[in-house]
Amino acid sequence: MSDVVNLNRFRKKKRAKAAEAQSAENRAKFGRTKGEKQRDKQERARVDRLTQGRKLDPGASED
Repeated sequence: MSDVVNLNRFRKKKRAKAAEAQSAENRAKFGRTKGEKQRDKQERARVDRLTQGRKLDPGASED
């Protein structure tokens, strides 16, 4: 005779493995380190400062 297998437990383990595989894929695809996020934030701030200084004053006349 063979052992009795609980199919619900089997399905639950199967779903957990699939979820772990999906999360590992997402970490590789979307994950960024804290340093990378900080570097991007600093770069955006630098670009904003540069473009802010080059904007034309909408109230000034072109005489």
